[in-house]
Amino acid sequence: MTDITLKPEEKKLITDAIRVVPNFPKEGIIFRDITTLLNNKKVLFFLLDHLQKRYKNMELDFIAGTESRGFIFAALLCAKLNIPFVPIRKPGKLPSATFSCSYELEYGTDKIEIHQDAFCGIKDARVLLVDDLIATGGTAIASYELIKKAKAQCVEACFLIDLVGLGGSKKLTDYTSVYSVVEF
Repeated sequence: MTDITLKPEEKKLITDAIRVVPNFPKEGIIFRDITTLLNNKKVLFFLLDHLQKRYKNMELDFIAGTESRGFIFAALLCAKLNIPFVPIRKPGKLPSATFSCSYELEYGTDKIEIHQDAFCGIKDARVLLVDDLIATGGTAIASYELIKKAKAQCVEACFLIDLVGLGGSKKLTDYTSVYSVVEF
């Protein structure tokens, strides 16, 4: 992995492209809307070039993206690095045999799944986990566990946004290396 550090003005370019929506989806929540970054080609291409430089020498076999916004960044990065994409989906969305993992939400639990043959039988395949955001870490840790169940190794988890105050990235470092492009 190449140590590529963004300069403060480069991070600002990215954070300025993310729309802030107060009180969504409910009162008191500050939502970070990535759609404005996605339709800003200058910033999107800068971000993808940055991630390509970071991961091009990591000898990755696959990139796994977590539904749904993680699919966007993972698939784009797969195209830049010329490696396969593996979706981690909500229950009942994958058509073949799956592994599943439950995780805690603020009120209740949820579940995600991965195909049992997601990594094409490559034992210890090197996998980068990608999602748009890490908050409390429940989804990310469940995604890590699914990669492990499928007999691959999650060599790093990459997020566009880290909501640092919620502690998810700190929890996830107990399992794998974590890289976040920007923090709020």
